[in-house]
Amino acid sequence: MRKVFILLSLLVVGIFAAKADAPEWQTTYKQVESSMKSPVFNGRTYIITKFGASTKASAAQNQKAINKAIATCSRKGGGRVVVPAGTWNTGALTLKSGVNLVVEKDARLVFAFDTSLYPLVRTRWEGMDCYNYQPCIYGNNVSNVGITGEGTIDGGASNDAWWFMTGVERFGYKDGRENCKYTGARNKLLKMVAYGVPLKERIFGKGYGLRPQLINIIDGQNIIIEGVTLLRSPFWVIHPVFCKNLTVRNVHVWNEGPNGDGCDPESCDGVLIEGCRFHTGDDCIAIKSGRNQDGRSDGRPSQNIIVRNCDMEDGHGGVVVGSEIAAGVRNVFVENCRMDSKNLERVIRIKSNPCRGGTTENIFVRNVKVGRCKEAVLKINLDYDPKEQCCRDFPPTVHNVWVENSTCEESENGVFIVGLADNDNVYDIHVRNCKFDGIKNQTIKVTGKAHGLYFE
Repeated sequence: MRKVFILLSLLVVGIFAAKADAPEWQTTYKQVESSMKSPVFNGRTYIITKFGASTKASAAQNQKAINKAIATCSRKGGGRVVVPAGTWNTGALTLKSGVNLVVEKDARLVFAFDTSLYPLVRTRWEGMDCYNYQPCIYGNNVSNVGITGEGTIDGGASNDAWWFMTGVERFGYKDGRENCKYTGARNKLLKMVAYGVPLKERIFGKGYGLRPQLINIIDGQNIIIEGVTLLRSPFWVIHPVFCKNLTVRNVHVWNEGPNGDGCDPESCDGVLIEGCRFHTGDDCIAIKSGRNQDGRSDGRPSQNIIVRNCDMEDGHGGVVVGSEIAAGVRNVFVENCRMDSKNLERVIRIKSNPCRGGTTENIFVRNVKVGRCKEAVLKINLDYDPKEQCCRDFPPTVHNVWVENSTCEESENGVFIVGLADNDNVYDIHVRNCKFDGIKNQTIKVTGKAHGLYFE
């Protein structure tokens, strides 16, 4: 503790030395905002009942019927595939270009727990490329697609379906059940990434316990997800990878399961997340760009992202960058969000480690209102997951982070920075015109190396 106080005293000059503005709000922010355009769909409508779907049919029958409707719609130039009111059991669905999947009010699309309904597809699992169970709604190399409506998309996960695969008893694991800990699937995939094993040999799925996402779109452009309620995902909820021009608007995410991230854009360019409500078992929003060698090899950062007018309740973090950010993250704007819960651990969080590398830069936060959070309003941690087995020759960098005009009523710390012991890679951190009340520990806490910290 004494060491921390000495460090902070040396920062006093920096605290009052500058009153610089963040001009990016007037330049980059407006450029990103003006570039976002919703996809335009053909006026044709395809109702799933016309293709054999029924509220009384099996999940396999409805899966076949809905996928046929989607494929027909796309082949004929696109349009709306409509899921009408009622409960529709199904298996994994495949989005096609030009299709807006509309889940109408009082409609509930429920994904059955039957691994035979989730064939192997190319995906990313915790930032690592592999073949795994097809996500519940999946698209690969698609453009002009939507998932919209006022209905509910229910991943069907529970302690008896998917979640037990964590190998954790409180999520339903019992001896003899498939789980990723017993099979060592996660560690196996980590080693494959480290040793450069080709994607075609990274085969998982049945017997390995790596759970699928609820929505996963890879190599997509011009995408909108709007209005729907998303529940009980087996794993991450919304997970776009290598996507451009993505809007997530007025979506309600409720997912208290393990690794239940709400929206995780990974290596995406041009993302707008607005008017959404998150209640999750992990990070509400987590921006990513690939894990370790896979992320560094692709070299595709996440960039030009706006998060605004969202409500965050439970979760490990409100808006998070990391930890799978080996290709870097830049130009992230967060504004006018509300976050409040005794179970919300951090508000703004940047997490990485020397396994990753990558640069996180140009992160701008303003007008965020926080009731309660546990650990910190802003936490930057470059020593996240210190036990991860990996080559640690890639120290990450975080710089040019701004938090402005934000308030908090109760937290353990205001700003908590965990730098590296050997690399001074956290710098140009600005906290301006903020009011942090109810701080139980320290308003500013710093361990490891950091410089250029400005608190006004």
